[in-house]
Amino acid sequence: MIYILLSILCSTSLFIIFKYLDKFKIDAFLVIVINYFVAASLGFILNYDTNYNKIMSEISKWYYLAIIIGVLFILMFFVIGVSSRKIGIAITSVSSKMSVILPITFSIIYFSETVSNLKIIGIILAVFAIILSVYKKSEKKLELHFIYLPVILLLGMGTTDILLKISQNCCINKEISSIFTAILFMISGITGLIISLYKPKIWKNIKSKKTILMGVILGIINFGSIYFLINALNSNKFDSSIIFGINNIGIVALSVLSGLILFKEKLSLINLIGIILSLTAIFVLSNS
Repeated sequence: MIYILLSILCSTSLFIIFKYLDKFKIDAFLVIVINYFVAASLGFILNYDTNYNKIMSEISKWYYLAIIIGVLFILMFFVIGVSSRKIGIAITSVSSKMSVILPITFSIIYFSETVSNLKIIGIILAVFAIILSVYKKSEKKLELHFIYLPVILLLGMGTTDILLKISQNCCINKEISSIFTAILFMISGITGLIISLYKPKIWKNIKSKKTILMGVILGIINFGSIYFLINALNSNKFDSSIIFGINNIGIVALSVLSGLILFKEKLSLINLIGIILSLTAIFVLSNS
């Protein structure tokens, strides 16, 4: 359970940092690129004594998964940004969190995980908790021709979680989980550099101490969010469907509470009901 809690704390911290980036007008793209290389470096540093010859001999089992996941990481970030602007933050937030349905369903079907009445109740509670916790009345008119954006986000983030589970199940044990995580972020960073070739103006802020500092902090926390999630999946204490459910609703509930406490964001009655349902769902899933 400790790995799940640490993953939730790290992931929630990411949302807080992005909020500060917006508040202080710091270039988010540049921070993101720096963060990926910092996260990758951290993974390699933590494994300075690892037998890389052994890892290289086994890399053929999972390198293609690492490439796909690494590219998806940064692509989904861009989709979140575009979707938020074109169709609204509320729908974008719901879509990103509802993606948890895909890895939960996949884990139950593909890995033949047990389906008890209590687990079904917990999953249903989790779905409603996520929707109600992030619900905000949209202030902009819904443009239906952009509806594909939240759909891509839901499918993309859900696919990323599914691929993480497949990677953990087939070839990523606790011994190499941090190396695998480092490689994922390195691929994301390289993808970001390639994208930046088409946006050369962003590098004018590379000398900004705030940009570099936020990139370093984000990188450390980002590494922890994935590293702890993979280790939670490796622990085998809970089914994957339960871990994904607890992780997502925990992030939603803690992010909403952080917005209330740190940024004085207003919570509606619907949001409060969502948080209560989140806590209830976590309890039910933990005991199913």
